[in-house]
This record gives sequence, structure tokens and C-alpha cells, in this order.
Amino acid sequence: MATKLRLARHGKKGKPFYHIVVADARSKRDGRYIERIGSYNPNTNPAIIDINFDRALDWVMKGAQPTDTVRAMLSYRGILYKKHLLNGVKKGALTNDQVEERFNAWLQEKEAKIEAKKDQLSADAKSAADKALSLEKEKSDTRATALANAANEAAAQAAAEETTEETTEETETTEDGPDESSEEDTENKEAE
Repeated sequence: MATKLRLARHGKKGKPFYHIVVADARSKRDGRYIERIGSYNPNTNPAIIDINFDRALDWVMKGAQPTDTVRAMLSYRGILYKKHLLNGVKKGALTNDQVEERFNAWLQEKEAKIEAKKDQLSADAKSAADKALSLEKEKSDTRATALANAANEAAAQAAAEETTEETTEETETTEDGPDESSEEDTENKEAE
């Protein structure tokens, strides 16, 4: 029976979530499997790969063949590198202490790269948010100045219309002739 390390899809439409399983090569993609050894969530950046290191290494050492995607994940987590080092011990090229030393050095370097990528992604997201905020603030300021200019123009136009109305009213009153109040004043003066 040929065993494979492969992905079994779960999750909803458009949001996949995978289980990393050891299965018979003849079984369906999401069918029966021998053992579940981890999970893979591609919906996050960077993707979350959670593998039981010891069980995956055990299956790889027994000869289970990973699919291309799972091979990339095993390489990412260092399982294939550990297999390579352990094969060196079998051939007598390395000792167990050298294997552990080399693997731990590689693991620390890999974790530093992952942390650097996470920091870079968060910094990029923050700078994009700051840029979007500054653009929005710039648009808001432009709109505010345009509204203030429009309000000032409207106020100036209203004041100009008001002054023209006052001057037209004054000219209309002088053209109509003497006021009734001025006639009364003249009558009062004559009576005295």
C-alpha cells in the first residue's frame, strides 16, 4: 500500500482550510485517511502551517511520499532538512550532536526570517493606512475650503444684493415725491 502525505480540503466556499493527512494513494481527496498530522490555513498572510513535527518526520522516514504542496510545507517547517541530516547519520557522515546543532541553527534563522516578514507586513499595512488617512484628510480639507469659499461668495453676493436693494428703495422713495410724513411736518409747522 503506497501512502501519501497530502491535503484534505475543509472550510467554506472561497475560504479553504486544509488538514494535512497521511492517506492511501488510492483514496479520495477528502476520503479516508490513516492519520491527521497537521493543518494549513492559506487565508492569512503569512499562511499558518501547523504540523506535528515528530509524526510527520516519522512518516517521511518510513517512505510516505508527500504531494508537491505538502513537500513545500515540510521543507518550510524543516522536516525534510531533518530527514536529510538523519540520513547523514545513517551513512556515518554526521553525529547526532552535529545534527541537532545544525538543525537548531537553521531553525533559529528560519524563525528570524518569518518574524521579519511579519514585521514587514505589519509596517506595510500601517504605512498604507497612514497614506490612506492622509489622502482622505487632504480631500476633506479641499472640500472644506471649497465649501468655505462658496459660503463666502454667497454671503458677498447676498450683501451686494442687499445694498443694491437699499439703493433702489431710496431712489424709488425720492422719485415718488414727498413723503406723507414730510407733508404732516409741514402742516404742523404752519399750524404753529
